[in-house]
Amino acid sequence: MEDDAAFAERFEGERGRLRGIAYRMLGSASEAEDALQEAWLRASRAGTDGIANLPGWLTTIVTRICLNMLRARESRREEPLEAHLPGAGAGGADAAAPGHREDGPDPEDEAVLAESVGLAMLVVLDTLAPAERVAFVLHDLFAMQFDEIGPMIERSPTAARQLASRARRRVRGGTAAESPSEAEAAARAGQRRVVEAFLAAARGGDLQALVELLDPDVVLRADRQVVPTPEPVVLRGARHVSQGAFAAAARVPFSAPALVDGSVGLVMAPLGRLVLALAFTVDGGRITAIDVVADPERLRDMRFGVLEG
Repeated sequence: MEDDAAFAERFEGERGRLRGIAYRMLGSASEAEDALQEAWLRASRAGTDGIANLPGWLTTIVTRICLNMLRARESRREEPLEAHLPGAGAGGADAAAPGHREDGPDPEDEAVLAESVGLAMLVVLDTLAPAERVAFVLHDLFAMQFDEIGPMIERSPTAARQLASRARRRVRGGTAAESPSEAEAAARAGQRRVVEAFLAAARGGDLQALVELLDPDVVLRADRQVVPTPEPVVLRGARHVSQGAFAAAARVPFSAPALVDGSVGLVMAPLGRLVLALAFTVDGGRITAIDVVADPERLRDMRFGVLEG
């Protein structure tokens, strides 16, 4: 029978991979640490006698814990994010997992993880149903086979394949499997150039570059939650809109290009949690309208996708 020290060493050797899986499933470094702590407790209590494939066994444990956490999250969607962050899960009087931090990951650690996955990807993953998210993460991001994934989520391999396929379409920003036409792809490429230039100018504090990207008669409409104000905000004209963009400069580091309702826009997602989206109307290489959405109900109704390349 393997002693505690030997098992702790083997668990620590798997920690980086397991943490990567848990983070992509949960989108939170704090929750990922909770999942690993719970996995450690379950595995150490069960013992490893008769376990021929320790990495696969630990992956199954972490996957099932994450799936349960995602399902629990679905039932409390209206709670603030702070209610989900660390503390409620796995600790108790039992010994902490090797490498476990009692104070949880720090904000810089969260930011590095979010950047490694991509803000747009985290935003889209958060729109998937729990089983879809797990199947997609394991297959598309960690190259696991569906005959392995199926038992982990209590589905057949065929059902797991279908879940991952459905999630993949969502990640690409739509519900249809077909690729965009040449004309649509060209239009999207043009939108992307303009939106990325807009983001670069905002990040660089280049007011003149921003003005040049905006149509002289551009209109910006923002939900009242953006400022916040009693009424929605409307700005007209390139100078006013560019100044408004500068006023939101603190959000720029947490922004990334993404597909927003089928067109190229921006998502603002500190630590991968969506707080607002910008939808752009581009005509003739200039931005003619910007819709800034922060209302939670509107955000839930929008479709997001990850840009390729």
